[in-house]
Amino acid sequence: MKMRAVSPRAWGAPENLVPVEVDRPEPGLTEILARVHAAGVNPVDWKTRAEGAFGTWGDTPILGYDVSGVVEEVGPGVTLYAPGDEVFGMPRFPEQAGGYAEYVAAPARRFAPKPAGISHVEAAALPLAALTAWQGLVETAGLRAGQRVLIHAAAGGVGHLAVQIAKAHGAYVIGTARTEKHDFLRALGADELVDYARVDFTEAIDDVDIVLDGVGGAYGTRSVEVLRPGGHLVTLPDPGGLPDPARARERGVHTGWTVVEPDRAGLLEIAHLVDEGKLRVEVDTVLPLEEAAKAHAYGEQGRTRGKIVLRVADQAETGS
Repeated sequence: MKMRAVSPRAWGAPENLVPVEVDRPEPGLTEILARVHAAGVNPVDWKTRAEGAFGTWGDTPILGYDVSGVVEEVGPGVTLYAPGDEVFGMPRFPEQAGGYAEYVAAPARRFAPKPAGISHVEAAALPLAALTAWQGLVETAGLRAGQRVLIHAAAGGVGHLAVQIAKAHGAYVIGTARTEKHDFLRALGADELVDYARVDFTEAIDDVDIVLDGVGGAYGTRSVEVLRPGGHLVTLPDPGGLPDPARARERGVHTGWTVVEPDRAGLLEIAHLVDEGKLRVEVDTVLPLEEAAKAHAYGEQGRTRGKIVLRVADQAETGS
């Protein structure tokens, strides 16, 4: 059986992403086959497309890690789900998950039940970005109530979710973002905001317990200067942006690079926050699957507020 998908003809420009028809995957041992209703678009997708894939990829590369959909079939040994269950997840990262397609087959424990109160479009925007924020803040930095947390690129896909996760844990949240996005971030709970284009954040902020750096480069080196002794700098982009270890030791702060991992337990925590009304995802743009190239070109401009999502099923099925 065949299915629709989007694949790059070659690694490089966005226009290399084209619709294709490929064999529908079959669920293996402990796997489910999910009919994808919506697929999230993330920076790792367009970086992979531009620079060439890392990890293990099939003969027909299919990008995309964030998916939300409905279980079509279950493989041998699966007890968590049955056909018809709504699920969302980030399977197989960093290897090929194949989210830009009508169907995805992956281990059942890479998914969680979709929060009932949101659409598939919203659910597809959550996994990679929300897990990145959760793992960086809660698990890596040990976020606690009362701490001061600085989130760079606070209005972005990871950033706007990190703001809410930090607030849900009782933190005082500071964000860097352009002035036009400040009202949006205040509505999400940010306590203090700095326009990085107008103000040097190192002169406006100090005594921070945790910095979540989604920008990289010089931001990591500069962020060390605003951390309290014992504070944590969690770097998300290229580890080349990590500060000089000697300066970090001199300041008495912890630094490190972290990469998001598939995590059912984390997805369940995220779904719980959604169900409680403490976490909502901002969807900037929704495009049909066949316009993945347009989605990438837009994302690469670096001006999105929240997430970009591809609608795979029709609008009535995605719920948005």
